[in-house]
Amino acid sequence: MDPVIIVGAGPVGLTLALALARQEVPCVVLDEGPGKDEPRLARTVVLREDTAALMERLTGVPLGERGVHWAGWRSMRRKQVMREITFGLPAEAAKDAEATGAGEVSEEGADGGTGPAPLHLAQHELTGALRAAAAREPLVKVAVDSRVDAIEQERSGVAAHTRGPSGTWWRGSYLVGCDGPRSTVRKLQDIRFPGRTAVERHAVAALRVELPRPGRALLHRMPPWRTSGPSAAEVTARPLPDGVWRLDWLLPPGKDLVTPELLVARVRETLAGWTDGTTPPYELLDTGVHTVHHRLARRWRVGRVLLAGDAAHLLGALGTQGLDEGLRDADNLAWKLARVWHHGPHEPLLDSYQAERRAVIAARLRAADQALPVLRGGGGLRAYVPGTARGHDALLMDAHLGRGPLGAPGTYVDSPLAPPHIEGEITVGTPPGAQVSDVRVTAEDGTFVRLRDRLGRGALLVVLIAPGTGVWDRKHWVTAGVMPRLAGAVTALPHPAELLVAESYPGAPAHSVLLVRPDGHLVTALSGVRPADLYTAAEAAVGGPAAAKGEEDTDADVGAEAQAGAGSGAR
Repeated sequence: MDPVIIVGAGPVGLTLALALARQEVPCVVLDEGPGKDEPRLARTVVLREDTAALMERLTGVPLGERGVHWAGWRSMRRKQVMREITFGLPAEAAKDAEATGAGEVSEEGADGGTGPAPLHLAQHELTGALRAAAAREPLVKVAVDSRVDAIEQERSGVAAHTRGPSGTWWRGSYLVGCDGPRSTVRKLQDIRFPGRTAVERHAVAALRVELPRPGRALLHRMPPWRTSGPSAAEVTARPLPDGVWRLDWLLPPGKDLVTPELLVARVRETLAGWTDGTTPPYELLDTGVHTVHHRLARRWRVGRVLLAGDAAHLLGALGTQGLDEGLRDADNLAWKLARVWHHGPHEPLLDSYQAERRAVIAARLRAADQALPVLRGGGGLRAYVPGTARGHDALLMDAHLGRGPLGAPGTYVDSPLAPPHIEGEITVGTPPGAQVSDVRVTAEDGTFVRLRDRLGRGALLVVLIAPGTGVWDRKHWVTAGVMPRLAGAVTALPHPAELLVAESYPGAPAHSVLLVRPDGHLVTALSGVRPADLYTAAEAAVGGPAAAKGEEDTDADVGAEAQAGAGSGAR
C-alpha cells in the first residue's frame, strides 16, 4: 500500500510521521524548506505533561534537559497581590503584608501544586530532536525543497505534485496537511478558515539575566512601573536553560510599530521593576512580535485529505498553547490512520478525528472568547466585586499551567467512539474520554513500566487493577484468579490489545478493568472481568464493526472532486 503523505515538516508533521512509523506505516514528509531550522530563542513552546511524554517517546531524547520544567508560577497584579504556585509542595502560610509604595500593598502566599510542571523549551530544540529521530527512522522519508502546488484524489489513493527543480508527483494512500496557518493543502481543498485576526499581540524578547526566584515563571498584570509610552498591561517571563528567559509584553490593540528603542525600554523597566528598581546586567539574545489569531477550519477531512495543527486551527490567547494542541491532533490521528492503512477503509473511525479534535478546539476557543472581555477589559464587575481580580488571576494562571477551562487538555466525552451504555461500567478518577493517569504497570513480559510508555503502538491497553501483584513475581499470579479469563477476553477483542496489571489507579477499586485507547484516552472502566462488556467497548473504540472486505471510500467529496486521472501516471 502507498505511504501516507504529510505536507509540512514542522513539529506536528514530524510527530505524525514518527507516530505512524511506530505503527509500521511508511510516510513521506514534504518539506518546502531546506530541512534546517533557524535557532530562535524568542520562539518557544510549552508542552503539558502528556505531550512532553509523547515527544520523549518518539524522539528518545530527554527533552527536560533541553528545556525547563517550571518549578512554580508567581503572579502579580496592579495592587501587587502575588500568589506563587510551587508544584508538588504543601501550601505555605501567607507572608505578612508589606508596603510597596504609592499606597499599594503586597502579600504573597503559595498554593500546593495540583499537577506536574509544564515543559518550556525553544521550538528549534523540539524540531531538531524530531528531525533527528525521523532521519533514523527507515519508514520516514523527508523530501526537502518540496512545495506542494496540486492535489488530486481518486477512490484508491491521493497524489500531490511538488514544484521546483525536482518537481514531481507523489503517490499516497492518504495526505495530511500540517503546513501551518497559510496551509496550501487547506486552500487546494477549498476549506474555509473563519475566525478573528490579531486577537492579541505580544512583544517578545529572549535574554540572559538573573531574576528573582530562578525556575519560576512570572506573570505581572498591570505593572506600576509603566513609563515607556503606551505600555503593556501584562508581562510574563518563562525560564529556559542556561539562565535564559523569554519575556512577553501584551501590546495595546492596534498595529503600532514595536521599535528596538521601545523594546529595550520595556526590557529595562521590567527588569528594574522585578529587581528593586535597579536594572541588572542582561544580554539581549533575540526579539520578535507574536500575533495571536483565532481561527477554526470548517472541515478537517475531505476524502483522503486531512488537516492537523495550525492548518486546522489557530489559538493562543490567554496562555493557551496552539502547538500543544497540534501535537494532540497528531496523536489522535496517527492510530486511526494506522488502523485503516493496515486493515482497510473505515469511515467512522477516520470521521471521529474531526469530531473529537475539532470539538475540543472549538470549546477552547469559546472559553477564550468568553474570558477575554473579562480579563482584558477595564471597569465593570471587575472593578466593584471583591475578590474578582484574584479569581481572574487564577483563571489566567491556570491557562498558562494547563489547567481549568482555558488550559486543561480536552476530553472526548461526546466522541462517536464512546461505547453505548454498559451495565458493568464504573466511575474512576479519570472520566471516560480523558487522558489516563501515568501509573506503574506490569507488562506481559513481567517488567515494570509506566503506563504512558505503552501508548502509541497501535494497540488498545487493558489494565487490571490488582493490589499486591507488584511484590510477587509475575509467574505466581499470571495463571491465578481472574487472569486466565481476562487474558482470553483480551485475545478475543476486535483490535490488537495488550494486557497490563497495575497495583492501583486513582479512584479504581480492586479487580476493576480499564480499557485505554492507543492515544491514552480512557474508553471505559469495568467492575471486574466482563468479556462481553469489554468486547462491546473495544468495538466502539475502533469505530464499530470492521468494514467489509473490498469496501471503498464513500465520502461524497471524493466521487465528484477526485478528478479521475489522479493516479494514472508513475507518480
